[in-house]
Amino acid sequence: MLQKILIANRGEIAVRVIRAARELGIKTVAVYSELDRESLHVRLADEAYALGGQTAAESYLNTEAILAAIDQSGADGVHPGYGFFSENADFARAITAKGVAFIGPPPEAIDEMGDKVSSRKAALRGGAPIVPGTTEFVTTADEIRAFGAEHGYPIAIKAAFGGGGRGMKVVRSADEVQDAMDSAQRESKAFFGRDEIYIERYLTWPRHVEVQVVGDQHGNYVWVSTRDCSAQRRHQKLIEEAPSYGMAEGIEDRMGEAAIKAAKAVGYYNAGTVEFIYQDGDFFFLEMNTRLQVEHPVTEVITGIDLVEWQIRVASGETLPMTQDEVAAHRRGHGIEVRINAENPAGGKFLPSPGTITKLVAPDGFGIRFDAGYMPGDTVSQYYDNLVGKLIVWGKDRPTAIARTIRALEEMEIEGVATTIPADLAILKHPDFQAMEHSTKWVEEKLDLSGVEAPKPPAPAEGEEPLVQRSTTVEVNGKRFDVKMWVPDTPMVAAGPAKAAKKPTRSSGGGGGGGGAAGSGNVEVPMQGTIVKVLVEVGQTVEVGQAVVVLEAMKMENQITAEKAGTIKEIKVSQGDTVGAGDVVAVIA
Repeated sequence: MLQKILIANRGEIAVRVIRAARELGIKTVAVYSELDRESLHVRLADEAYALGGQTAAESYLNTEAILAAIDQSGADGVHPGYGFFSENADFARAITAKGVAFIGPPPEAIDEMGDKVSSRKAALRGGAPIVPGTTEFVTTADEIRAFGAEHGYPIAIKAAFGGGGRGMKVVRSADEVQDAMDSAQRESKAFFGRDEIYIERYLTWPRHVEVQVVGDQHGNYVWVSTRDCSAQRRHQKLIEEAPSYGMAEGIEDRMGEAAIKAAKAVGYYNAGTVEFIYQDGDFFFLEMNTRLQVEHPVTEVITGIDLVEWQIRVASGETLPMTQDEVAAHRRGHGIEVRINAENPAGGKFLPSPGTITKLVAPDGFGIRFDAGYMPGDTVSQYYDNLVGKLIVWGKDRPTAIARTIRALEEMEIEGVATTIPADLAILKHPDFQAMEHSTKWVEEKLDLSGVEAPKPPAPAEGEEPLVQRSTTVEVNGKRFDVKMWVPDTPMVAAGPAKAAKKPTRSSGGGGGGGGAAGSGNVEVPMQGTIVKVLVEVGQTVEVGQAVVVLEAMKMENQITAEKAGTIKEIKVSQGDTVGAGDVVAVIA
């Protein structure tokens, strides 16, 4: 068994791995960026090492800094979590070259299955049907237009080395191809460090069904459960269920068998997920995620299997703890997982909502679990994924699980950032969802969120005495130590970055919507982020709803639009500028 594990990640998945390792008697090592110095995963780990930097590229994607932390800590295993380096074969090779166990699949399997193009070829070898699309990377807009002309629109441009909807753009006409391709490549590069893309036909009303598989290094495989992940926005999941409900008879077993065949075709071991599209009684291979999935707890709650424990045991060279028949015997009831994201779903826009969490009260009761990466006082940064935590609920059947999830969400209290909870409740209460009649497009095309409003910030408590016991950190040769001390009862001022980013003039009108103060002529941004593209120029005429700039926040690109027709009088930002909520980026006369 491994003795010390370094978690090359952050947030709730780092917390999840630390807890599983602690239960196995394994020491844990955290790594952290400057912004995550006081994060929960850092506080829980036995040791922590500074990576430096703020953005993902400067910290959690800094290979040399992570490898140095492995050397300094003496870790004999590395868990990559999900995102960042979790599906990077070069990173896995760098780990194993040190004689350190990579708690994931072999690099060769990541190469083949992590690349969504070659994974389609592997699926064909394993006998799984695939959605019509390319089996090679596309590099030009003309290739995409030619595919659209042959197969019809809409089509999907997808990140070849991505997942979770990052870097995926749906194209509905030839005129949209170039902009969609550019945007997909920018998002893919920002989140995964690679910008290769491929294309496939975009089905009209599909369900997203996936299969959790685990293999060991001795040739044993099991599929643990199916999951339905059809409640999505921007091709990213909001609510997941296990098992997948309401499919044609025999489909679940056939999917499980196809998933194992695909895994065997590339010599896969450790935990992985094979994703399928299901429509009208047929299923098609979509991709394989060569890592632990965000939604793995919903499989755990219906089986009693700790998948992270299994990952660690497999990486330690042990055989799988159960056979396929034993796994099947452990499945019972129905599970639902709700992702609580820092997004404002008002009007169905799902705008990123970075900020400091001032209050977080998790629900409790029978069949309730909450996996969080934040506590009150922690900050959700614009530079990272916006997942605050995951609510996982078990019920004896699907109606019970839905009712219990609604009850738990209504008890949950989160203040300081907007969250997706109002949208989650709208989904769970809707007859389409309860009847299993929704699809991956249902949230954006059918669900009415026009009545959802942005939360109002709570009023500060009067007469509240500040705490006088303070905590700080000291770094010695890059290793982090926590220090508690008693100081005079005066406010502490946090030091800002040495060099502040250029910021545009802030409007006096306060925060606005997606395009700024309605009718004022000031185009405001509704959230903190980075300008990745300016789409207009001074003197240009614009219409209501026309995109003015592209803003990246929490690894998602958002088009900021004009709410007044007129002529661009002034542009106050340039590509690469950092802006805050309410900042004016352009003025329309």
